[in-house]
Amino acid sequence: MTLIKSISGIRGTIGGQAGDTLSPVDIIKFVSAYAIQLKNKIPNSPLKVVVGRDARLSGAMVNHLVIGTLSAMGIDVIDLGLSTTPTVEMAVTDHQAQGGIILTASHNPKQWNALKLLNEKGEFINGVEGVELLRIADKEDFNFAQVDQLGKISHDYNAIESHIKHILDLELVDVKAITEADFTVAIDAVNSTGGISIVPLLKRLGVDRVIELYTEPTGQFPHNPEPLPEHLSELSQAVVKSKADVGFVVDPDVDRLAIVMENGEMFNEEYTLVAVADYVLQHQKGNTVSNMSSTRALHDVTLKHGFSYAASAVGEVNVVELMKATQAVIGGEGNGGIIYPALHIGRDALVGIALFLTYLAKRKIKVSQLRAEYPAYFISKNKIELAPGLDVDAVLVAMATKYADQKISTIDGVKIDFEASWVHLRKSNTEPIIRVYAEAASMDEAAALATTIMQDIYSITK
Repeated sequence: MTLIKSISGIRGTIGGQAGDTLSPVDIIKFVSAYAIQLKNKIPNSPLKVVVGRDARLSGAMVNHLVIGTLSAMGIDVIDLGLSTTPTVEMAVTDHQAQGGIILTASHNPKQWNALKLLNEKGEFINGVEGVELLRIADKEDFNFAQVDQLGKISHDYNAIESHIKHILDLELVDVKAITEADFTVAIDAVNSTGGISIVPLLKRLGVDRVIELYTEPTGQFPHNPEPLPEHLSELSQAVVKSKADVGFVVDPDVDRLAIVMENGEMFNEEYTLVAVADYVLQHQKGNTVSNMSSTRALHDVTLKHGFSYAASAVGEVNVVELMKATQAVIGGEGNGGIIYPALHIGRDALVGIALFLTYLAKRKIKVSQLRAEYPAYFISKNKIELAPGLDVDAVLVAMATKYADQKISTIDGVKIDFEASWVHLRKSNTEPIIRVYAEAASMDEAAALATTIMQDIYSITK
């Protein structure tokens, strides 16, 4: 059983001892701390928080605790019920709320849940705010509202429809082109809220033939919910059998998007952002951002269009901050997370689907033909388990020194950029592990590069 407290949210397994898991006691404690933080940030003012959840089995229970705690702290609540992460983010600004809480453990298995915390802009709270929240929670000095000051609870069950309308209103989403393309689309929503958001989105986009896999929001995930190739065999088979033009799969909270080509093969989730960025940059002048563990293909496509690319530390908050600083028009993460600021500045699989289908419709080509246009890169993901007590930071410094003749970044671990490849070394915050990601023009080259780097690390730690 696990409870992970970080600046980006509170994540844990359900069931077990308080303090060791995401127990009711811990949920109340951290939501109370969030409420106090909001009151400190916006004193002497009525506060309103939007709450939404994915379909996982513990969602209703966690939802009751969160809403009840916010009300007990004197904060009004707008409950969206079953929703998606990007929908909650947009609802914060639509309702002019002072914050939001998303109840989802993203791609984690069904025994997990989490509290993802938003500010008044519908963005994840930053690192400074996260540290302060953990300090407030540890102190446990909570002052709950008197009976006449309890927060009011209301509901908005049309938030997904509002989200879809915002997408349809985007200049780069062409419903007419998608309708005329007459696509057949297969989807896998892993029995979460993708089913109640992607299906209506596709219908509004003019897609009449939708092959649905696991679109009932029961919370019983039919397979590992992380949208990786090894988990998508059923969708791949459905695409081929139904002669679909494309297949889409999302994680339980619908902020990551992976694509299956018409031949049943994976488009590769690293390239979801690349393709969408390629389309956006043809119509909008501006820069791009992804995290430094994402494929170099986005860099190549951005330069092809005459704009600048920048890499952030890993984590959506870091990507968003750099996107703002560089005035990026498109960005995200290589895990299929698309951030399109013209809609909102958070990962959003729904806008990714709309933009991708528009591009496909306008190009009048197959998905596999589109994929073949992009540089071929392959990422090998590895980790090294080190002896307890080892100074991991010193190891990373030594690696940066060893490869000082290459382009080095130390904003998030150590990234070594070679002429045609890169390696990114990141330490775990919870265990003596260094994660080793390597990208090259073939999987064999990427694996060989990772092996070389890991051998260097072993030599340093002897």
